[in-house]
Parts: sequence; structure tokens; C-alpha cells
Amino acid sequence: MSDERPSFEKIYLRLARELARRSTCKRLKVGTVITSTDFRKVLAVGYNGNATGLPNTCDRDEPGNCGCLHSEENAVINCDSPRLVEKLVFVTHLPCVACAKRLINLGNVKVVYYGEEYRLKDAVELLERTGIKVQQLSADD
Repeated sequence: MSDERPSFEKIYLRLARELARRSTCKRLKVGTVITSTDFRKVLAVGYNGNATGLPNTCDRDEPGNCGCLHSEENAVINCDSPRLVEKLVFVTHLPCVACAKRLINLGNVKVVYYGEEYRLKDAVELLERTGIKVQQLSADD
């Protein structure tokens, strides 16, 4: 490992990747971390999987309709920070449109950082149209 001091962006994307390992989705393991804009507080985390109390597996094998809650969705559910608090979001994969809308409604999200592309890229334009910056971080990070 490099002696270089890692940025907070790299640290939180790594944390999202580590959280994704808890995912019970058969197709794609995704993790999300929501932080304060000064990087000092983790406001919420999430990973994709079935609802609490249901079997730890997908309901169906259909891509995009497996029945799992998305990691961003779980992070938004877990985030009890008021809308006025500015937030940064770190996701292992570019969010889908539905999750982009959830992040918009979370309030005061300034930047969504992501690691990997998603099969659909419609969320980028949607987020940017509402004033949320979107930035991909290198897969090496």
C-alpha cells in the first residue's frame, strides 16, 4: 500500500465498497455512504438487499427487478439528518434514476461520487439538472 495520505473521497468510497460486501443481492453488490460536506461525520450507510426480516436473498432473478432494496434507498432510510444539512454521497456504482430521485429528495446533497458505471446513465443528467454534481472516482482508488 502506498504511503500517500488518502483523500476523504477515496476513504469513503472504500467504505462503500466494504459495505457492499454485506449485500445479499445475487447480481450486483452496491454500497452507499452519506457524509457531511466537511467529511467529519458519517450520516448514514446502506447496502442493497432484501427488507429486514425477509430472506437474505433476491425475490427474483430478473435484472433491475430482483426485489432488493437499493443501497442508496437504504442509506436514505437510515439518514436522520435534517434536509438543511449539506451532504455528500459515495456509491460503489452510479445510481439508477429512482435512487437519484431519492437522493434529490433527501435534500441538500451537493455531490454524488461513484466508482463504477451502471448499465443506465440517465441519473447523471437528472442529478445535475437539480444542482447536484456527479463525479466518478477512479477504480484504482
